[in-house]
Amino acid sequence: MKTKLLLALALLSASAFADGLIIIRNPPPRPHPIPHPVFAPLEVVFHKVDVTIDGQKATTHVDQEFFNPNGVALEGEYIFPIPSGAHIDKFTMRVGGKDLEAELLDAAKARTIYEDIVRSQRDPALLEYTGRAAFRVRIFPIEPRAAKKVQLSYTELLRNDAGVVSYLYPLNTEKFSAQPLKTASIRVQLAQSSPIKSLYSPSHSVEVKRDGERKATVGWETANTRPDRDFQLLFSTAESEVGLNLLTQKIGSDDGSFLLLASPGADTTKADRVNPKDIVFVLDTSGSMAGKKLEQAKKALTFCVENLNDVDRFEVLRFSTDSEACFEKLSDATKPNREQARKWIDAFKPIGGTAINDALQRALKLRPASSERPFVVIFLTDGQPTVGETNEDRIVASIDSAAATRVFCFGIGNDVNTHLLDKIVERTRAASQFVLPEEDLEVKVSAFFTKIKEPLLTNLKVTWPEGVRVSKLYPASLPDLFRGDQFVLAGRYGGSGEGDVVIEGTVNGEVRRITQRVKFPDTATGNDFIPQLWATRRVGFLLDEIRLRGENKELRDEVVDLARRYAIVTPYTSYLIVEDEARRGVPVTMRSLQELDRDAVTRQRFEQSWKALPAAKAGDVGNYNARGNKAFKDATVPAEALSAITTEMSKAVAAATPAPASGVSGRMGGTAGPSAPVLTKQMTEAQQSARVVNGKTFYQNGAQWTDAEAQLRKTAKRQQIKFASEEYFRLLTENRDAAQWLALGRNVQFTLGDTLFEITE
Repeated sequence: MKTKLLLALALLSASAFADGLIIIRNPPPRPHPIPHPVFAPLEVVFHKVDVTIDGQKATTHVDQEFFNPNGVALEGEYIFPIPSGAHIDKFTMRVGGKDLEAELLDAAKARTIYEDIVRSQRDPALLEYTGRAAFRVRIFPIEPRAAKKVQLSYTELLRNDAGVVSYLYPLNTEKFSAQPLKTASIRVQLAQSSPIKSLYSPSHSVEVKRDGERKATVGWETANTRPDRDFQLLFSTAESEVGLNLLTQKIGSDDGSFLLLASPGADTTKADRVNPKDIVFVLDTSGSMAGKKLEQAKKALTFCVENLNDVDRFEVLRFSTDSEACFEKLSDATKPNREQARKWIDAFKPIGGTAINDALQRALKLRPASSERPFVVIFLTDGQPTVGETNEDRIVASIDSAAATRVFCFGIGNDVNTHLLDKIVERTRAASQFVLPEEDLEVKVSAFFTKIKEPLLTNLKVTWPEGVRVSKLYPASLPDLFRGDQFVLAGRYGGSGEGDVVIEGTVNGEVRRITQRVKFPDTATGNDFIPQLWATRRVGFLLDEIRLRGENKELRDEVVDLARRYAIVTPYTSYLIVEDEARRGVPVTMRSLQELDRDAVTRQRFEQSWKALPAAKAGDVGNYNARGNKAFKDATVPAEALSAITTEMSKAVAAATPAPASGVSGRMGGTAGPSAPVLTKQMTEAQQSARVVNGKTFYQNGAQWTDAEAQLRKTAKRQQIKFASEEYFRLLTENRDAAQWLALGRNVQFTLGDTLFEITE
């Protein structure tokens, strides 16, 4: 409550306006001292953004309504920081139905305004926009206890970087808003003269709807939240069947990070160009599948069979203590065969044990020795092997890992052996999903099958330009590429150079190559989300090695290093960071996660759960850990991946560890120990207190923000600077990179060269 009160008081004269902010010039007088807030900031009722992008020309329409909850009329200035790199050629603004004259400030004038606000409001948050131009308009009156609608529109020419066009909308409002936005939405409509290929947002999980090859709509919506990062959308176009694009980020002498995007876009080819596949559906019908699980599974398989391509061949197996086949061979996906399979599936009854190995072997033997088609097995089970071979290592070793064989596994409920299924998909370059009892299996399987319905390229290999050293690629085994899908490959690179990147794959037995000229530069900026995305996937790979094969010092140390450097804060990584810093004797005031460091109870729970990670193959704990690790490895939006990981792993911690001794209390939970929702909430707050800003990672403890690198720079010179002093603004002028670091707050420590700067009040 104390923190919220201080925040409210700090914002008495500035209010969020979603994409911009309103500076109140006539706040009402307040009694002193203030027992409670008597003046509330403006509230955003809704915030809607509609964008049309035609080629590289983007027109953004913003429709907002804000509310003055105070009893007096207010006067304010609305300031809208222009997106970095934008070239505005048209701007209009309406407030309350009237056109207003808005002043366009160049970057130098805007910076003066930002710094004046920092001096008067004692809030450095606007320094984040140093270097950007801005619009400014006076708004008066802002009537008491009334709503005012604002609309603005601007047109810009978007940046094209090596074939990738980037759209950015300034949505970061957390540092200004005292109240969550009631609703916020963004809709982007694209129309291009060439086919749209890659379409990717590194900032938000978006919904994509394609309308043919050259049009698409991208949507994002939320409610009752404080957006804390700008919205970014990347897209590319190409006339070739598959679009291939490279994005890089490299600062200083360290290795750089990159993303390789590959996408066929929306497929508008005729049905006779559909590539045929062989597919075997294998369903566990043991006694434990009785009830809703089996009914949902039967509906899911029926959907898959009905949506087979005419050129496909298929078989349906059911297994329990023994196994049975519908056709005893791969059969053409004709209408009569699909109807026979539907009736076969409909007759399934739950009975018997779980002969996983026998069912797998029977499915794999259906693959023709001379076939050049992709061979896919979709395997659904809710249990562990209880009949025949039960040793997971021998089961995995016996699986035919032929190049074109994929075994996709669905684990249903909490009794499944997650280690076994994950090792199977790892061996066959496929993927697994684990479906909780409360989730809809039919929806999960149907969505998955729709995605893999039409394989475009299988057995992918990538060749990189000479002179560039590429390493630590994730996903480690390249997935197959399907029509209408795209894959995002993250990696590290050393050296520099320009040349061809080549993706090679097979289709219908023929080798096909996709070539794109790319550049790996010595220095690359503007894509600072890439290193954190790569690190998130790398940590997922390392944790999976520990989960499936056991811990060793090298794996653990790398997890700790990456988690701290790239703000990857989850229940397990936070425990490892705290334990590592204590072992190294890092001074308490320089430690990253000081609240958890003080909370012995929760720390003990994390430690117990961490040590149980390799042993938890089944049950709630095994399921949650497997789902959390999948979110790590599949990450495309780092912030939202961390949220999903925390949700799953908090459940694993709560289920895996006993309550602490009676009377022992922790900060993150009561004497009974923290529940999953409590852990999730606390870890979410910890994530919000760890930020990657302009190439540095900062951790917040109380009012202090500390550069993660500071604890490693023991010999650095220390220079203390008073917030908002002349020396403070001189530092800002002489070191442009420092602007975003200073924007964090009034108490910031960061390293620059051989100096540790300490900003204090």
